This record gives sequence, structure tokens and C-alpha cells, in this order.
Amino acid sequence: MNSPLESTALFHLGPVAVTAGVVVTWVIMAILTLGAIAATRRLSLTPGRLQSVLELVVDVVDSQIRDTMRAEPGPFRAFIGTLFLFILVANWSSLVPGVEPPTAHVETDAALALLVFFAIIYFGIQAGGVRGYLATFAAPNAIMIPLNLVESLTRTFSLIVRLFGNVMSGVFVIGIVMSLAGLLVPIPLIALDLLTGAVQAYIFATLAMVFIAGTAGEAGGEAASPTERTSP
Repeated sequence: MNSPLESTALFHLGPVAVTAGVVVTWVIMAILTLGAIAATRRLSLTPGRLQSVLELVVDVVDSQIRDTMRAEPGPFRAFIGTLFLFILVANWSSLVPGVEPPTAHVETDAALALLVFFAIIYFGIQAGGVRGYLATFAAPNAIMIPLNLVESLTRTFSLIVRLFGNVMSGVFVIGIVMSLAGLLVPIPLIALDLLTGAVQAYIFATLAMVFIAGTAGEAGGEAASPTERTSP
């Protein structure tokens, strides 16, 4: 396996190099998009097997959002659900012979963490406006502004390192064992790697919910505080 810190270009679109990880990411996005379209084309009040599975997935995502964020899932369902499903499928793409999961490369994990970073800003502004969101950096007082700014960056970096380290290490270990022991011996390791991939997708989505809920809750509280101070 090549170094996860470097990527070989398969072809170029003008000056932009397109790597294998990018191609696999495109394929995963196409599969999820087409699968969603196919699963929701003929929804019925009497659900069939496929619709029942889809409704179960949505119910699980909604339940996790309610339990973690203490909020109604509607505004967050699409982002959190898509984030979880993409990371899960990306982690499990190693089952396909010759395919290296894009989450085993740091640039993919950085892109996912940046999505969470901007989602925190978006939902924070949506909850409390620009003023309310900016006020969260001064909580509990203005002395904390530098530390809160650093925290917003370090938690994004922690998402990158956690996902990258776990997925890359699993792929790396399985590759070594297969090169030394043959094809059948690593099967238990592959099963463990699939479990790890599912757990990492869950942890990444859960941390995204925690970060978004924390910022949105603080921004909403800051936006409400002037009203509360003037109320009788």
C-alpha cells in the first residue's frame, strides 16, 4: 500500500489531479444518491421490505439526534445521516478487491472534518444569528476568546486524526497479514476491521452532533439573553 500521506494521480482534469481516492469517493456518492432515489421513488403507506429498512435507518438516526443533541431531528437529519452513511460505506469499501477506502487517506478525512467545521458555523448562526454565534467565543467571559478559537480548530483536527488513524491502521495491518499469511488467515481481522469501520462512522457522526449541539445551544442562549434580561 502506498503512503496514506501521498496520492498517485490516475488522470488529470486540466490542472487538477484526480486520485484513486477521489474516484472511489465519486462512486460512493453515486451509489448513495442512486440508492436513495431508488428507495424513495415509490413510498407507500403500507411499506415493503426496502421501505421498512429505510424507515428503520431514519428512525435510528432521529433517535440518536434526539438523545445526543436534545433537539428535534428535522434540521439535522440530512447532514448527520449522510455523514454517517458516507463514512460507513467508505470504510467498508475495502471489501471490494483492489479498492482502498478513501477514509484511509488524510485528505478525505480532512474534507469530512471541514464539512463538520462549516456545519457548526451554519447551525450556530441559524440558532442565534451572527451575533449570537460570535458571542459563543466569549463564553463564559471575554478572556476565553483565544482558547475558544483554538478549541474550534483543535476539535476539527481531532476528527481528522481519529478517523484517519483508525481506518488507515486497519487497512495497513490487514495488508501486512495478507502478504505474510495468505488469503484466508486475515478473515477474522477483516471482520474486526468492518466492526471498527462502523464504530468509527458512529463516533464521527456522534462527535459532529455534540459539537453542533454545543455551539447551536450556546448561540441560541446568547440570542435569547437580551430578551430574558428585559422581560418582567
